[in-house]
Amino acid sequence: MILTAAHTGLRSRAARWLLSPWCTVPLYLFAFYGLYLAGSADVILALPAGHVMLELAFLLAGVLFTIPILSSDPLPVRLGHGARALDVFAEAALHAFFGVFLMMASTILVGSFVAPTEALGVDPLEDQQLAGALAWSYGEAPTVLMLVYVMHRWFRSDTAAAAAADRYVDLHGNSELDAYNSYLSKLNSDDPQR
Repeated sequence: MILTAAHTGLRSRAARWLLSPWCTVPLYLFAFYGLYLAGSADVILALPAGHVMLELAFLLAGVLFTIPILSSDPLPVRLGHGARALDVFAEAALHAFFGVFLMMASTILVGSFVAPTEALGVDPLEDQQLAGALAWSYGEAPTVLMLVYVMHRWFRSDTAAAAAADRYVDLHGNSELDAYNSYLSKLNSDDPQR
C-alpha cells in the first residue's frame, strides 16, 4: 500500500514539477538569496517557531534539489549524467557566491541575530562575515562528494553500455562495419597500382 502510494505520488504532475530543475534551482536560489536579501528571514524569525520553520524549509529545498541528482530510482524527471553534473556545478557556484557575499557585506542582513550576538560580546557584522566564510568553505565538501558520485555513476553507465554494445556485436555482428570493410576490400581489389 505504501509502495503504491509512493509510485502514485512520483507519477503525479506535482512530483514532475517539484523534482524538475525548473523548480529546484529557483527554490534553492530563493532559499538563500530571496530570504536573506529580501528581508524575509527577519519576518519568519519573528514568529514563535520561525527558526524551526526556516531550518525545515532549508532542509526541504536541499532534499528537493538533491533527489534528482543522486537518485537512481525511476523519477518523473530523469536527468542525464551531464545535466546532473551541471546542476551540481551550478549549486556549488551559487552557494560559494552566497558565502562570499556574506563575507564581503558591510551591513547586517538579518536583524534578528543582532541582539543575541551582541549579548555574547561579539560584533554582529564580524559574526555574519565569519558565517559567510563558513558557508563558503563547508559547502564545497558535500558538493565535491556529490560531483565525484555523479561522475563515477556516469563512468559506470558508459562502461556498461559499451560492454553491452560489444556483446551485441559479438553475437549479431555489425552490419555497418561489415559493409565498410567490404567497401575497402573492393577498393583494394580495384586498385590498378597493385
